[in-house]
Amino acid sequence: MLSAPVAEPEIVHDQRPATALPWITLVWNDPVNLMSYVTYVFQSYFGYSRPKAERLMLDVHTKGKAVVSQGTREEMERDTLAMQGYGLWATFEKDT
Repeated sequence: MLSAPVAEPEIVHDQRPATALPWITLVWNDPVNLMSYVTYVFQSYFGYSRPKAERLMLDVHTKGKAVVSQGTREEMERDTLAMQGYGLWATFEKDT
């Protein structure tokens, strides 16, 4: 009796260059900026609605940080520098 051939599992490799992987901008909690100011910055710079800006601000305040934007490395560098320009503590990193 012949058995059906067993298919080998297909291995798929991510062919995107490392620079194409998503990056994120994080804003960190600090003891200086008022919650209302952080909300204002998120609305002004990113164009977020007040509810979304407040939700992100509360994440910063209660969890210590919030992801405020996602995109290419260059975009996240720009957003991080902008947040720092507003006086917020911000960093960017590769999303995992």
